[in-house]
Amino acid sequence: MTIAVTKVRVEDKLYQNRYLVDSGRPHIIVRPHDKPSANLLALTYVCPAKCYELNDKGQVEITADGCMECGTCRILCEKGGDIEWNYPRGGFGVLFKFG
Repeated sequence: MTIAVTKVRVEDKLYQNRYLVDSGRPHIIVRPHDKPSANLLALTYVCPAKCYELNDKGQVEITADGCMECGTCRILCEKGGDIEWNYPRGGFGVLFKFG
């Protein structure tokens, strides 16, 4: 008996979602920092939508477009004061295609 295994990439699933951008009003803000904390650096790896990146100055930046609002960054960094996190305004943010 042969079992067929189908590999699904996260990127292929994320492509199914849509995002209504609230221009000029991001729901997540990375607070200014000289050197990112360990938790803030971890977001460059653990954010499922890859919204966080390290820039050429060694600081973490966010592009909230495409954020899945999963709360990973909120759990990891909000208590430490690294980010300011709010829900998007009504009608904006992620629009899940299948739920």
